[in-house]
Amino acid sequence: MIMAESKEPIIRRYEKNPILTKHDVPYPVETVHNAGVVKLGGKYVMLFRSHLRNGRSIIGLAQSRDGLHFTVRPEPFITPAKAGPFAEYEAFGVEDPRICPMEGRYLITYSVYSRHGVRVALAGTTDFERLDRIALITQADYRNVVIFPEKIGGRYARLDRPHSEISPWSIWISYSDEMRCSPCSQARAWEPAELAQIDAWKLRNVSFGL
Repeated sequence: MIMAESKEPIIRRYEKNPILTKHDVPYPVETVHNAGVVKLGGKYVMLFRSHLRNGRSIIGLAQSRDGLHFTVRPEPFITPAKAGPFAEYEAFGVEDPRICPMEGRYLITYSVYSRHGVRVALAGTTDFERLDRIALITQADYRNVVIFPEKIGGRYARLDRPHSEISPWSIWISYSDEMRCSPCSQARAWEPAELAQIDAWKLRNVSFGL
């Protein structure tokens, strides 16, 4: 039996988009984009990237009761670390948060920029009030990482997007028997990644997010 293709759109765009702009942010920014949203209790929590006027990025936080009308906190949620082991790698900005509910907390992956290139950092929170930086989980020239919220075959899984001028843009997948999240660890528990996707979209559109 062949089912007729539905004429109903899979995704409906909200008629009052955009739901958040730079004019809604109570501190000076030039952009609002690349957001991730999760539900915490009875509220929606959004983490979003903004460019400062100097071109570098920070990550803000907004909350909503209906998922449509958001209020931005007075201060950014993640800014480049000023001291400690992350400071050297976040010197040029923090970008593109991905949020993953995992075992009673929220894991946040985000891109960090410095003179060493771009890497991906992992942080964690239970309430979006306190943030714990955990580890740098990639080497240089990795742009984004998404951690799956459930195990696959009893193992943790993640998607990586290398960011290199030499190789084609692509998506890779890797697995781990444990989620190594001790502070400042390098998360070496992950197996070597396998190529999962390439050339399915135009190269400039290869990405993922949650």
